Amino acid sequence: MTKPVSVTVYISLGSNLEQPEQHVLTAVEEIADIPCTQLTGVSKIYRSAPVGPGDQEDYINAVAEVGTTLEPLALLDALQAIELKHGRERKVRWGARTLDLDLLLYGETTIDSERLTVPHREMHWRNFVLFPLADINPDLILPTGQKLQKLLLEVGNEGLSIGTTDDRFCTGKAI
Repeated sequence: MTKPVSVTVYISLGSNLEQPEQHVLTAVEEIADIPCTQLTGVSKIYRSAPVGPGDQEDYINAVAEVGTTLEPLALLDALQAIELKHGRERKVRWGARTLDLDLLLYGETTIDSERLTVPHREMHWRNFVLFPLADINPDLILPTGQKLQKLLLEVGNEGLSIGTTDDRFCTGKAI
């Protein structure tokens, strides 16, 4: 019997309700506890202006890198269970939320199903995803062939700032 191969996966984290920085910090720890998954990198925490509707507070954002042997939908289920644990409600698209976990990249795999699209369909123009991703892997080339450094130049850093001085979140790859 062959041992499952670990895949490098990138997960974005975001929150703008009920102590958002604490939700993100706790979610990173919970991601590290997902079975068959090892946390291998964490970005700095960023603060960004909201993208969604209405009068929302700024978001706290980060990206985590994991190695996992879980299949994509099993990992998605585990991430959604963490969101629910944090009181996530899906009422309004792009609305305020206690925790949002998005599966950005799953190795070199491209997925386009009803439940999951990888690479994440909106990551290419979201600086609050791309800059944290670059903290972990600045030389990343997406499965689409796009270079992360080129995308960073295209999106710029307007409305984005470092959101914490918590030294657990200045680690890049070295955890």
